[in-house]
Amino acid sequence: MSDRVIRLAHLFPELLNLYADQGNIAVLKHRAMMREIDLQVTPVKLGTKLMLESYDFLLLGGGSDREQAIVGKELAPYRAELQQAIEENMPILAICGGYQLLGQYYELTSGERIPGMHLVDMVTKPGKGRLIGNIAIEWMEQNGVSKEQSIVGFENHGGRTYHDYQPLGKVLSGHGNNGQDHLEGLQYKALLGTYIHGPLLPKNPHVADALLLHALTYRGLYDELNPLDDQLEWEAHESVLTDLRVTSMANHIKTRV
Repeated sequence: MSDRVIRLAHLFPELLNLYADQGNIAVLKHRAMMREIDLQVTPVKLGTKLMLESYDFLLLGGGSDREQAIVGKELAPYRAELQQAIEENMPILAICGGYQLLGQYYELTSGERIPGMHLVDMVTKPGKGRLIGNIAIEWMEQNGVSKEQSIVGFENHGGRTYHDYQPLGKVLSGHGNNGQDHLEGLQYKALLGTYIHGPLLPKNPHVADALLLHALTYRGLYDELNPLDDQLEWEAHESVLTDLRVTSMANHIKTRV
């Protein structure tokens, strides 16, 4: 048995499951297994005490307004612990509704505000129409420098999200956080929030590996990840870029496969 273990908590899969997060988990498990890393996944359901010290990595998927409200109340007692874990570089992947829950609130078109977890200074407000379609972004470093890598996927959200943190990336094609500032997602320490799903990781193996490295480091087992044969994943990635006619980034990716 491998002595390299990552313990992932999949938070409330019975509620936050709109965007194929099992696909994200399958990718993480596969890429971990190919490196002889044992990725242990625990579904944490409503009514179950969240023992943060038992995990190295949290995944929070997307859900409806009603489900977000339920999860927000369920996680409220853990806010201080979650905040500390974020400051200590615990990796968290939060997608769509889960991403919105990280902030202060999500305001509906009725004016009702669904309270968030107040883990980051971020708000989500209603807008006219939904922001839907394939999306490609240029992945940015935390200091704002380009990683010269793209992230692709699908977005489908009615909320417009606003914050002053480092975004996950600059929008090459699509809408992003609010359809106005050409920025998508949020990254703070090892926390990654994004509207990109579809799911996110099958077409973005580099993001999956970055999260695995964060989790290994958080567990005190930092090690380099040996390369994998992921040509098919990169071809799928490139296909989205080509369809979106983001040719300059597609040409860059061609050098990787």
